[in-house]
Amino acid sequence: MKNYETIHVQIEQNVAWLTLCREPVNVLNIDMMNEIVDALENLLAHEEPHALVIRSNQKVFSAGVSIEDHIGEKAEQMIHVFHKMFHLLAKIPCPTIAVVEGAAIGGGCEIASFCDISVATEKAKFGQPEINLGLFPPVSVAIFPWLMGFNKTMELLLTGKTISAAKAKEYGLINEVVSDDELANYLEELLDSFRSKSRIALSYTRMAIREAMANTFAQTISKVEQIYLTDLMKTNDAQEGLISFLEKREPVWKHS
Repeated sequence: MKNYETIHVQIEQNVAWLTLCREPVNVLNIDMMNEIVDALENLLAHEEPHALVIRSNQKVFSAGVSIEDHIGEKAEQMIHVFHKMFHLLAKIPCPTIAVVEGAAIGGGCEIASFCDISVATEKAKFGQPEINLGLFPPVSVAIFPWLMGFNKTMELLLTGKTISAAKAKEYGLINEVVSDDELANYLEELLDSFRSKSRIALSYTRMAIREAMANTFAQTISKVEQIYLTDLMKTNDAQEGLISFLEKREPVWKHS
């Protein structure tokens, strides 16, 4: 596989491993997301592995998308490459697994929850704090109702609170919570389960399940993206939320 600056990709024992490694907390800037897109496109062209594992070698899974890349002309470029990651993740023919140690916040939470199976350690945390910046997370708007239902989606996205791994499992956001000591064994058992099965059967089963939400997701994310870029991002409050974060001060909302 290719060499990248912010991620590492390798294939071992019929499993593709995509490791997020942008110090210190895997903030997803445009360059990093372009590398993830490139890696996923290469995996699509590769002989199909039995699974794709997305993990981190930093102290958190990901602290989310770069605030700087939300501002000005970068915003549209950022949202398009961000959403392209999810379109590609949906097309990957093998099962996708997120391994979350530490926090998965914002865009990091969206990546983790979008994977077919998400496993977290006990100290992991999940959250979509975008509302605190005067924004909303487009991918979560599109997929969280599928995962958690209407009420839990509203609760998380309107409060912007961060929840524990145990609560994330209770809500249906992730599949499993294990201790640090159990993680390696749990993951290996899961991967062995996939390795023991027909790769083509895994692919078509995943395709069939994803197809149930594929058209809805594609249509929804397109509409949500327009609300995000055309409506919300042009408001004073959205810009104030981003700028106040960078200036490390409390936002002063026009519509408080």
